[in-house]
Amino acid sequence: MPDLITGNKTEAQINAMRKGGKILARILRELCEAAKIGSTGIEIDEYARKKLKEYGVKTAYDAPEVNFPGVVCISVNDCVVHGAPNSIPFEAGDVVAFDMVIICDGMMVDSAVTTVVGEEPKGAVKHLLNDTKKALSEGISTVKAGVRVGDIGEAVERSLKKSKLGNVRDLVGHGIGKKMHMPPEVPNFGKKGKGPVLQAGDTICIEPMTSLGKGDVIFDGTSNGWDVLMRDGSLSAHFEHTVLVTEDGAEILTIE
Repeated sequence: MPDLITGNKTEAQINAMRKGGKILARILRELCEAAKIGSTGIEIDEYARKKLKEYGVKTAYDAPEVNFPGVVCISVNDCVVHGAPNSIPFEAGDVVAFDMVIICDGMMVDSAVTTVVGEEPKGAVKHLLNDTKKALSEGISTVKAGVRVGDIGEAVERSLKKSKLGNVRDLVGHGIGKKMHMPPEVPNFGKKGKGPVLQAGDTICIEPMTSLGKGDVIFDGTSNGWDVLMRDGSLSAHFEHTVLVTEDGAEILTIE
């Protein structure tokens, strides 16, 4: 029997993304648990490599068009995204984001989480993490077949404005599937009724990137050519899920 077509993907491809999403969620949880005071980004990256092999999946970051120096982006404090693993030990209270794209049975999934090293989040940092996750949830809650991308961005933007968090507008979410970055772009801002229309079977990444200051970033602030830093040096956070669009809602693929 031929595979059923769901949107622009077969049912087998969607199931591969479901499988990969659960694996990715597990790896990210394990990375958060492994991020201890004194551990380094290079050590966490090596641990992530072992987990990829253990679970039978591959990184998408070693493709020639990406060529990232690791299998997981490790972004610390004012580095909001794309942090290259380094040998600087984590300190108590460091705000660390892990962002990974993996390939499972030929299909890609993408997710990011932010944690605090060595202590429970409190005060402004707790607000930063909780309300960034809330903005992600608000964006996901708008998703269903027939919704426009601007509806998602408007929901995320409204939530972040209410929380008074900086909204990084220079970086956006995206479609995903056979490739890491596919149309449409999914900004964390927008207007209802504007932008591409989502169809059942589409898979997209929604990923608010925020700070305790403003949303302006620097793309060339470090010599490694990867780290994206907050221009005002403020603490930042990044949460992301890969989401399957359904006729009447959204299925979050990157959860255990």
